[in-house]
Parts: sequence; C-alpha cells; structure tokens
Amino acid sequence: MVSDSTAQPLREAVIDTDAITANTRTFGALTSTPILAVVKANAYGHGAVRTARAALAGGAVMLGVTDLSEAFELREAGITADILSWLHAPGTRFERAVAERITIGISTLEQLSAAIDAGSVANPARVHLKLDTGLSRNGLPPEDWDEAFAVALHARQAGVLDVDGLFSHVSNTSDADDRAALAAFLDGVERAAAIGIRPRLRHIAATAAAIGLPDTRLDLVRIGIGLHGLSPDPDKFRAAELGLRPSMTLRGTVANVRRVPAGTGLSYGYAYRTERETTLALVPLGYADGIPRQASNRAPVRIGDAVLRVSGRIAMDQFIVDVGDAPVAVGDEVVLFGDPAAGDPAVEAWADAADTINYEIVTRIGGRVPRREVTDGATA
Repeated sequence: MVSDSTAQPLREAVIDTDAITANTRTFGALTSTPILAVVKANAYGHGAVRTARAALAGGAVMLGVTDLSEAFELREAGITADILSWLHAPGTRFERAVAERITIGISTLEQLSAAIDAGSVANPARVHLKLDTGLSRNGLPPEDWDEAFAVALHARQAGVLDVDGLFSHVSNTSDADDRAALAAFLDGVERAAAIGIRPRLRHIAATAAAIGLPDTRLDLVRIGIGLHGLSPDPDKFRAAELGLRPSMTLRGTVANVRRVPAGTGLSYGYAYRTERETTLALVPLGYADGIPRQASNRAPVRIGDAVLRVSGRIAMDQFIVDVGDAPVAVGDEVVLFGDPAAGDPAVEAWADAADTINYEIVTRIGGRVPRREVTDGATA
C-alpha cells in the first residue's frame, strides 16, 4: 500500500519562481522605472514570501501589500526590503508597523494622526499619502488634501513623520480617464510641494498603466499580476508579446476512469449527457479549491496531448472530462492552465469560461491546493 506521504498528489499548483524573477526584469527593462512588487493576497495566490524573494532577485526595490498582517508575514520570513501597506481597519494602531520599518499608506486624516502618534524622533513613522484621484475607493479625498499636507508638514518638522511618498491609482477605463487621474494627482503633488512637502516617491501606475501609459511611470511602478506573466488586459496587451511567462501551472491527477454508454448523465443536474459510448476521467479539483463553478461545460483542460473540456457541472471537490476514445489512465496528469507556449490552456481561457478575469482565477485557488515551487525546472 502506498503511504500518503509518497502518493502522487491529487492536485497542486506549480510555481516557477524563475519566471517571476524574469518577468520582474522584463518590466524593469520595459518601463526603465524602479519597481514596487505587489504581493498582496498571497501574491495573487502564488505565495507572498516566494514571490517577494523572486521579485527582489529580479530587481524590485520595494514590496506592496494590502494590510499589515501581510507585511508582518514578510518581515517574519526575514525579508528586510521596504514594504508599503495601504488598507487599514478603523482604529488601527501603527506602533508595530513603525517599529518594523513598514511604510504606511495613509487614506484618512485619522490614519495620519495614528501614524504620527506611533512615530518618534528616534524612529519617525514613514508614510505614503494616498490621494483619491477619481477611483472613489480608499485615498484622501481632494477636500482633505490641504489639511493632510499641513498636518504632515507639522509632524515632519517635529521629527516624528517621514513623508516618503505620494501615490494614487487609475481606473483603466480609457487613456483619457487615466490621463485625467494623472493630472489630478500631479495637481496634488504641486499643492504638497507648495507648502514644502516634496517626497522621494510619486507613483500612480499599476501594471496596466505601466505598460500602456508611459507618462504615469513617474518615480515608481507597482507591478502585481504582471509578475506572474499575466496581462492586466489580454485584449490590449498580450503577455507573450511583452516577453512574459506564466508562473503558475495548476494541475491535477486523474483519480478514476470509467467507460459509459451513450445517454449517461454526468455530475449534478445532468447538465451534460454523453452522446455515444465514451470514457470519463475524474479530476479531483472543485470549487472548494477555487475552481469556478461558472466554468462548467466550458473550461479547457489538457490530458496528454489533447485539450478537452470540463463535462458537466463542477462540484465542490471534483469534475469530469469526457475524453472520448482517448487512452487515459488513473494517475495521468491533467493541466487546467499553465504556459500556452508549452501547450497548456491559458488562464484567460478559464477566465473567459467563468466570465471573469485572469486575476480572479489565480487568486482564488484555495489553500487545499499545495504550492510546489520550482526553479530552473527543479523543485526548490
């Protein structure tokens, strides 16, 4: 009997850290601008610590996360690079962030006050003030800018605050909308400078703007999905043409094979019935693993050299593929998505099948799916 510790994995996401490093270098060459590597949400499902290390190896100068718990995870892993964290719960205190030299993204006057309270002359709180320039999410609204600049200037003069940056975000709606956001941001930069705040870093471009709107690159570009070889807008920018390589391959193992007659119903609701005698392969991945149920009967998989379709509804733990007369055996590899250059389905094919975007497909892959890190083709 084969033990669990040596059994072939039912499912896994293979993460190529060399691809992340290479993609970071590609963005450095493309933008000629220092890179902040965004590793929020477990680095879009790829693993925050491994992605951070790979991006830093590729030349990234800073890391970005959403909340402080993500920043502390990086520090606990021994990562000493600058980290920016920009979304905070009401009432958050920043003493630990200041002690661990984490840069605090400020979106409200209350957050600014809390950061000042956490700073000291011996260890000033380092902040980036976020200016809302039209996205209407987090960020200081324009009516608060002047007050925030005045408060920040006073605290800086007292030696307890380091205003290291000003930043914002564009909507990716159109070039005109994004240029309007850039103009609003630069107006904010000028208003800050008028009272004496001239930070080291100004940044507004995430991956899409960094590629398509060079005027937004300023002092820093924030690269997230692009680190993983995926385009922020596949209709506009083709990842392969940019020299990017997907870093995640999601795979499973055929767990069961059955030969069934014509008219056999598959999975819940019999949303698929076989048209003839055929072979079915059972794949042990489901919506509990982040596989979108909306992709039922639509999404592609590769088994051997054949690209086939999910057949019937995706269940919590498994789905079925009608393989016809193809020779399929228990233990065969099933690739849901990976590198199209290697013949694998693209993440975007799953996104299209689920009426969503590639960001969601990779980010939603659940914790039950082990991540296996590889580098230069070998397990790290």
